[in-house]
Amino acid sequence: MPEPAAATLAVRAGATVFSDAKSTLVQTGPRPLVPGGSGAEQLRSTGRALEEEPEGVVVAGAVPFDLSAPGALRVGPAVRSPGPLMPAAGYLPAPATVARSRPHPSPAAYAAAVREVLARIEAGEVQKVVLARSLELTALVDWPVPELVAELAARNPAATTLAVPVDDPAQPGGRWLVGASPELLLRRRGPSVLLRPLAGSVPRSPEPEEDLRRADALMASDKDRREHAYVVDAVVEALRPFCRTVNAPEPELLATPTVWHLATRITALLNDTGTTSVDLVAALHPTPAVGGWPRRAAVQAIREVEEVDRGCYAGAVGWQDGDGDGEWVVGVRCAEVAGNLMRILGGAGIVAGSDPDAEVRETAAKMRTVLEAAVRR
Repeated sequence: MPEPAAATLAVRAGATVFSDAKSTLVQTGPRPLVPGGSGAEQLRSTGRALEEEPEGVVVAGAVPFDLSAPGALRVGPAVRSPGPLMPAAGYLPAPATVARSRPHPSPAAYAAAVREVLARIEAGEVQKVVLARSLELTALVDWPVPELVAELAARNPAATTLAVPVDDPAQPGGRWLVGASPELLLRRRGPSVLLRPLAGSVPRSPEPEEDLRRADALMASDKDRREHAYVVDAVVEALRPFCRTVNAPEPELLATPTVWHLATRITALLNDTGTTSVDLVAALHPTPAVGGWPRRAAVQAIREVEEVDRGCYAGAVGWQDGDGDGEWVVGVRCAEVAGNLMRILGGAGIVAGSDPDAEVRETAAKMRTVLEAAVRR
């Protein structure tokens, strides 16, 4: 069983890697699942593909926010080892030199988009919409993906660090999805399912007293608790057809290095263990945590107002084995990397009472997760 440190070397060889505080999964030598197929097609093909594979083979990778877009799921052998991803021997972080930085849209244009969504909410068209924006960084040399992944793991030990080749990893200049997601979409082990949706956020402060004040204010915020409730209610409703019990307690605080979140730990028991993790992903995605509510109206508003191509950002990222067990996170706190180009994305949930300038600050705080790992001092 390889040491987690070997994962950084595996990334260099084009492997898909998922790592959290307890274990690291490395999938090597994968082949595409439904080459060129949409995320929806790849999800539908997962169970059938694994039926024909020996033990130890998993489907792993990412499906996009828009399931009609191309997916990045692959089939291949995987090894899980205890403990989080660690840098390979001799690893020394080297700061990247950024030649150009460009927000898209600009903070002012993003605030204007938030106001447009608020007008739609006031008109009764939709109740919540999650809007994303991006920061594009051009470095003088190619971004070192293995070192970036190791830095993300070191800085975010409670998150799931991920590295997924979006394009063929054997081809030079291919795109990668890298990140440190704090949001568990679902974990399925036999009949047991665990989910931890996040919604309702506030940037953290370096001053301890102010940081605690912000956390307390988040817990007491009517606006943020309404935003969170949309997500929890939708997740519970999506689970009910598959589960004999669903338990969703009151939300609690979850801290990342840059943001406080409202989080709810949802547990459920399946009616039938023939229901796989991928079946649940297909039923849940996209949750109101990354899309909005009602789902159809929110997605339509995103298409009309948002100015970025999300790709696999805000998609479902994870793996499933031949028993139907698997673990999937929401593809947030992520960036798309290709050669010397990096596109960091961040989003915020807009509901009645949202403040456009506050949403600009929230998205900036979320993008700092990758930004500070990439351009470290």
